[in-house]
Amino acid sequence: MATDVSPGLGIGMVGYSFMGAAHSQAWRNAPRFFDLPLAPQMRVLAGRNREAATAAAERLGWDEVETSWQQLVDRDDVDLVDVCTPGDTHAEIAIAALEAGKHVLCEKPLANTVEEAEKMVAAAEAVAGKGQVAMVGFTYRRVPAIQLARRLVVDGRIGTVRHVRAQYLQDWLADENTPLSWRLDKTKAGSGALGDIGAHVVDLAQFITGEQITSVAGHLQTFVAERPVATEFAGLSGRGGTERGPVTVDDAAVFLARMSGGGIGVFEATRFASGRKNAIRIEINGSKGSLAFDFEDMNVLHFLDTEDGAELGGFRRIVVTEPEHAYVAHWWPAGHGLGYEHAFTHQAVDLIEAIAAGERPAPTFADGLAVQRVLAAVERSAESGAGWVEP
Repeated sequence: MATDVSPGLGIGMVGYSFMGAAHSQAWRNAPRFFDLPLAPQMRVLAGRNREAATAAAERLGWDEVETSWQQLVDRDDVDLVDVCTPGDTHAEIAIAALEAGKHVLCEKPLANTVEEAEKMVAAAEAVAGKGQVAMVGFTYRRVPAIQLARRLVVDGRIGTVRHVRAQYLQDWLADENTPLSWRLDKTKAGSGALGDIGAHVVDLAQFITGEQITSVAGHLQTFVAERPVATEFAGLSGRGGTERGPVTVDDAAVFLARMSGGGIGVFEATRFASGRKNAIRIEINGSKGSLAFDFEDMNVLHFLDTEDGAELGGFRRIVVTEPEHAYVAHWWPAGHGLGYEHAFTHQAVDLIEAIAAGERPAPTFADGLAVQRVLAAVERSAESGAGWVEP
């Protein structure tokens, strides 16, 4: 076996559930498929319950465990802090890590409020001159088909953007007896479908088009006001007992948007779309062509070039699995599709390469703040019923 002689980058991760597992496989896989200037070393995982955290560390590949994120941040062998916790803790952990001289990767949305996000941006800017970087984890940017969509827009292939239609559709809450979780508690999650999944399509729309959302008019809806409180007796069904507790976030969000280039957008985020598991759908219509993507068919991008004329008109289906496509050459033979987890590996690779090069990786905390401002504007519009609101 070849010996890795690359300098090490000590990673400390806070949180170990869904996102923690996804990030862990990324740190493990990145140096095995990509030639990296720094070798990620999975030093320590932090979780409040030592027994559960130890079991997660053994399963996910971490060397050690801390029961305090503060202790993790203070460790000399940790160069980068990976924040995979609920949104109410993002600001405190990320700011402390930056002030301790660490690089930071923080899951989305960046924070629960604009004010928290602004403080995080200020902390990142304060240490940028020291070579520290801070990145927010809008992972879907790293899907090869999304990278191709962005390149086609940059190359002028669709012309001026006129329409953006963006949806994130899931159905895991469609059953009213699905129990409460932290994602349904506004104090921990900040918002519901709007922030949890709507943040992704806001970021994708702005990333692909290269434009900003300048004003919104929105509506938020909660369909199920109370749900079972999860208990240790929930069993395999995952259902709670007879006690029910309040849902304090939105179940679905819809909003209209104006884009900085003069186009308009329609956005939807819901966890009540029965039959839709992880449908991130985005279609962009321009003066010279169109793009369409659906994450449930994530290796495909649909592209229309109006110069083909009526006889050859219609979307062409591009299978984005060739070595010429972003990231793909590092994986399987041409034509073999990638999955959900690969984007997390691409995120880790891009972050490591940026650190080694002394460059700022995107999306930055400032990009995360821009999304946070859009989310807050949607909430203000929905609460006031006043129509258009600027982020």
